[in-house]
Amino acid sequence: MPIDPSVAVGADLGEVTFSWTPREVALYNLTVGGAQDPMDTVGLQYIDDVAPKVLPSFATVAASFNATEAPKVEFPGVDIDLAKVVHGSQQVRVHRPLPASGTATTRTKIAEVQDKGSAAVIVQESTTVDEAGQPLWTARSSIFAKGEGGFGGDRGTSTRVDLPDRAADHEILVPTQPGQALLYRLCGDRNPLHSDPAFAAAAGFPRPILHGLCTYGSVARAVVDEIFGGDVAALADYGVSFAGVVFPGETLRVRAWEDGDRLLAATTIVDRDDAPALGNVVFIKS
Repeated sequence: MPIDPSVAVGADLGEVTFSWTPREVALYNLTVGGAQDPMDTVGLQYIDDVAPKVLPSFATVAASFNATEAPKVEFPGVDIDLAKVVHGSQQVRVHRPLPASGTATTRTKIAEVQDKGSAAVIVQESTTVDEAGQPLWTARSSIFAKGEGGFGGDRGTSTRVDLPDRAADHEILVPTQPGQALLYRLCGDRNPLHSDPAFAAAAGFPRPILHGLCTYGSVARAVVDEIFGGDVAALADYGVSFAGVVFPGETLRVRAWEDGDRLLAATTIVDRDDAPALGNVVFIKS
């Protein structure tokens, strides 16, 4: 079915109510590289049985943590083959430090459908509140669908972030593990692109790729640990564009620049001559 922006844009995708416990938080933290050293008492706070530290990026998995089926890209006015889809961008703003357990409700809508000519970009916005109706986080994400453009829609506005023309203030190496995608899929993203070699090959990749949101969370965790002294509450807002594919086992390089209450960054892949992984990276401090 071709994309119909007149139906899709503004479509209410409904709401979902969900709960989480310290178990889900600790597992998520492990999937993005937390608590790697059993002698690191600060790192071990990520797996505390009662009150583990909660990264703002946990918001990206909280509602779908218990999913056991691959997602479908079927929305009002949109029906796309999953094999054509990759994550385009992700941004989360937390309105207060996230609790280690809770119940919340998320409501989502389609905010934009962009026509890039050879591809389409579908942008979703969501708001999440606690049981008392108080805001927990807001999020904006997009998916990039190859071969689905050309339907006559708007191209959308640029989200380019210009980096300072000077040496980075911080540089961090973030190793990923060969089996990291297989672990991360337990957070609810069962897309076979990350676990099935045949499916990955059909999508044009030599092997399964790392979830974009795993890269997103791993970089957030590394920045919190190395720049914010392990204080998850120091990070209020975090947005990126997914600029390239990461394969499990590769090492990421994060270069970051201080910019007032912001931290601007770029993430590249060390193993492939610093090919881009994440672009337009902006951290906003609390």
